Amino acid sequence: MTHLDHLVVAATTLAEGLRYVQDTLGLELPSAGGKHPLMGTHNRLLNLGNGAYLEIIAVDPEASPPAQPRWFNLEGFSKAPCLHTWVARTEALERYRALGLGPAREARRGDLHWRITLPEDGRLHWGGVVPYLIQWGPGHPTDTLPDVGCRLLELVLLHPQPDAVRAVLRVLELDWGKVRLGFASSPELMAIIDTPGGLKLLQ
Repeated sequence: MTHLDHLVVAATTLAEGLRYVQDTLGLELPSAGGKHPLMGTHNRLLNLGNGAYLEIIAVDPEASPPAQPRWFNLEGFSKAPCLHTWVARTEALERYRALGLGPAREARRGDLHWRITLPEDGRLHWGGVVPYLIQWGPGHPTDTLPDVGCRLLELVLLHPQPDAVRAVLRVLELDWGKVRLGFASSPELMAIIDTPGGLKLLQ
C-alpha cells in the first residue's frame, strides 16, 4: 500500500516559492529544510499533520549540476510557483517496479536518508498527478518539523484521463483517505489546507 507523504511546490528560486506559500497560507514558515547534493536542489518544509508535509523546492544556485536531470522536472522550470506534483510513501518500493516510475535511487539530506523512484529523464508522471514513490529510512521529516497548526484536508488531482490515472493509483494500492481524483482539460493539482487563519487553497 502507498500513502500520501508530501506535496511538492516547485519554484524558480526558493525565495519565490517561499513567498508564494506564505502569502497563500497566510503564515510564516519555520526554517526547516536543507540541500540535496544528489540533485543540486534545496528546500523548505511545512508540517501538514498526520505524517504529511509540504515541500517547497528549487534548483540550488550554489550546487554543482547533477549527473542526471533533476527530480520533479525541475530542469529548466520557469513558471510561477505552483503545486507541481506529490510523493507517496511505501515500505516496499520494489513492489511497484513494473509501473515504470523509474529506478530507485538513494538520497540524503542531513540525518535523513531515503530511496526514491527517479525517471531517467526527470519527467513528471501523468503531468504530476501520479506520484513519485519514496521509502524512508528510520527517520521522517515530520519527526522534527514544528507544528504550526496546518492540516491537509484534501489533495485534488485533475486530469483529462481520470479513469486511466485511477487505474495506476489502484495498482499503487493508494490509500485514498485525503486524495480525490477528477476531470480537467489539463493536469492540475490543488490542496485544501486548514490553517490558523482558516481554509486555504494551494494550487
